Amino acid sequence: MDQDTPRGETLAKPNKPARVALGVLALCFVLSVLGRGLSDSFTVFLKPISEDFGWDRAEVVSVYSLTWLASGLTAPLVGRLFDRSGPRVVYTLGLSLLGCAFLVASRAHELWQFRLSVGLCVGFGTALIGNVSNSILLGRWFGTRLPTAMAVIYSATGAGLVVLLPLSQVLIDRIGWREAYGVFGIGALCLLAPLLFLPWRVFARGSPHVVRKAELGLIDEGWTLLGAMRHHAFWALFSTFFFTAIAMYALTAQIVAYLIDAGFAPLQAATAWGFSGIALFVGMLGVSTLDGIIGRRPSVLFSYGVSIVGIILLWLLQWYPNYWLLTGFVISFGSMIGSRGPLITATALKIFRGERVGTIYGTISIGSGLGSALGSWGGGLLHDWTHSYNPLIAFALVNVVLGMIPFLVVPALRR
Repeated sequence: MDQDTPRGETLAKPNKPARVALGVLALCFVLSVLGRGLSDSFTVFLKPISEDFGWDRAEVVSVYSLTWLASGLTAPLVGRLFDRSGPRVVYTLGLSLLGCAFLVASRAHELWQFRLSVGLCVGFGTALIGNVSNSILLGRWFGTRLPTAMAVIYSATGAGLVVLLPLSQVLIDRIGWREAYGVFGIGALCLLAPLLFLPWRVFARGSPHVVRKAELGLIDEGWTLLGAMRHHAFWALFSTFFFTAIAMYALTAQIVAYLIDAGFAPLQAATAWGFSGIALFVGMLGVSTLDGIIGRRPSVLFSYGVSIVGIILLWLLQWYPNYWLLTGFVISFGSMIGSRGPLITATALKIFRGERVGTIYGTISIGSGLGSALGSWGGGLLHDWTHSYNPLIAFALVNVVLGMIPFLVVPALRR
């Protein structure tokens, strides 16, 4: 049962559900920007931290791997906590963890301290304010329009990249990476005060129309976690999340470093990859629009095809480091890096709808966390072993193909 208190409840009027729904969407968007932007900012911190301590690439990238491993493994816990305690508790805990983690990281001197703070704590904090919580809350307000709402939320990844990656590089250049982490930590903690005074009881209640359908039994199909795990669609979605995350994070963890090694200046590299956020926003809306025109399966397969083109352009950049190829890579790879997410999320929430959907979807999301961790860590190892980016790019390409296979062969995803 929801335990949220009615702080600021008078700010929202129950007779205007559309306005409240937009407020919930805006809140989820801002939290997603913070979560993904702060966690992905490590791609900018990777090189200065590695050079400061003289650590191997794989050692430093292991911190980023732990971030996404923790985010994925704690997703079922987040879903369960959300079902039992409501959004105020979940989001407050998430921001608190992020703020404290970055303050600890700003004083870290050992690798284990980075793994604990930027790895485990940032990963758990990101999961708490991320897609599992947001999808459950938005599902209470948007009903059949959830894919569109989730497209907006997934585009927050892009907004976070646009804002926080260049900002990270500017802060590192001007005040150093330790002080930059301190700024992030203080900023996250300062947001707790306004967060606590939002109309949480109204937000958690959901749209009267959507809730009424649930009460009439039109939504709850009685799924349990064990029952869902016996269904082939569960493992199809899990594997799609897993292999796609391996491919994406094998590259994203080292893209800024790759561009610097290819000959671009550090701020140019961070800004270029940051602008992939704009491409991502367009890609999210474009693929969601295609979903309504040509269907879900063709839309998802199209997004994988464009991702493959982007990986090929990235491979060419090491020999031809020009702005035309860089622009092509940012547009193609950046626009599709998370474009499948809203459609896969909506598919999971539709197939396994019911009171336990948070726990079920959170468990499916473990695939994304495991894939993200394995991809980033494996990519670091490949770079250290071969001193080349080519095996890394081939590794990503193979996993993109594996990620799209369920949509080619699994009956529940082909329909």
